[in-house]
Amino acid sequence: MQPSKVELTKQAQRYQLSVDGKPFYIKGAGLELGSIESLADYGGNAFRTWRVDNGEKSGLEILDEAHRHGLMVCMGLDVARERHGFDYSDKQAVAEQLESIKQDVMALRDHPALLMWGIGNELNLRHRNPKVWDAVNDISKMIHRLDPNHPTTTMLAGAEPKEIKLVVARCPDLDLLSFQLYGEIDQLPDYLSQSDFSGAYTVSEWGATGHWESPCTDWNRPFEANSTVKAGCYRQRYLDYIAADQQQCLGSFVFLWGQKQERTPTWYGVFLEQGQHTESAQVMSTVWTQRPPEQPVAKLLSLDINGLQAPDSIYLTEHHLYPARVAVDYGHKETLSYHWELLPEIDKALESDGGDFEPRPETVWQQQGDSSLDHVMFPAPAAGEYRLFVQVLDRYGGAATANLPVLVETATT
Repeated sequence: MQPSKVELTKQAQRYQLSVDGKPFYIKGAGLELGSIESLADYGGNAFRTWRVDNGEKSGLEILDEAHRHGLMVCMGLDVARERHGFDYSDKQAVAEQLESIKQDVMALRDHPALLMWGIGNELNLRHRNPKVWDAVNDISKMIHRLDPNHPTTTMLAGAEPKEIKLVVARCPDLDLLSFQLYGEIDQLPDYLSQSDFSGAYTVSEWGATGHWESPCTDWNRPFEANSTVKAGCYRQRYLDYIAADQQQCLGSFVFLWGQKQERTPTWYGVFLEQGQHTESAQVMSTVWTQRPPEQPVAKLLSLDINGLQAPDSIYLTEHHLYPARVAVDYGHKETLSYHWELLPEIDKALESDGGDFEPRPETVWQQQGDSSLDHVMFPAPAAGEYRLFVQVLDRYGGAATANLPVLVETATT
């Protein structure tokens, strides 16, 4: 197989990415263990990984599958993070890391599905040693020596002007930068202006408002937007802050084409644990293809417990029964089904940092049923922090979702 020739050029004030001489605008997603085939079906043309080997597929297998479905890959190179204990003043460790990454680059550089190299993920998150950027620059130089066909970038947490200036100064070999913003994406134009950054970039992670950005209960648990509110955010953020920048932005990778547990099982994925697609997945297909979905998922209007909705802090008494009700807008409500589930909140000590692994809490109560189950009575378990989830499922594989945090208190005599 022959490698694709990927070039980044600037014409007048506009940057252009091209693949084998043809303009290429990234309509992409972050995809670790999700379905590559479905991304192509929804109209995406690229995805990014966080590492070469994700534990299920090798880098070569990922690229081969992408190629079969006509997709390009921003291949993530896993660079050690200072917040995990790596010391960038340790010259031997840095040299060993460079050599390991070199082997991956040599193995994959000629694959036709390769779009670019993503050197590390959020290396600026809680870092102190600026030598990490020297290492990133050295990795980029090594890649350019071995692979003249593919650009290099690094993925930054946020887009703080001082961080941009630091990386630009210490990583002159990078071809472009990549920024990862969620609710704060509306600040991106100002950040770029304040940093005087005039280069090309991608938005390599964006999507639902982050748990760290969301309003919280009285006991400091974040409220997660329901699936319809999220879908509106995906649409607006894409149109207003990604597609709107036609000079420097090369496209984006929406987060996440798949599902993961991060504070909840539903917060960041545009698919659910059992594979159902959400309204946000349909939004992405529409903005990529300009075609509306054939079977729109239900729009979630509200979820309440005992008459209370977010952002109310909802207190329950253990071992009492409470009513919950969900309201949706859908053409044929009689065809919908419902899945209710009560989960403990993730233990604070087990909360992930920067997207690291987080275990899913075990279900303490659930109920499933047909269209009559838009309301339930559920038992408050032993005292503690919980979250009530509802999934509203249609017959076409779509789902609307919502959840509410609750604090269950000990009964007083």
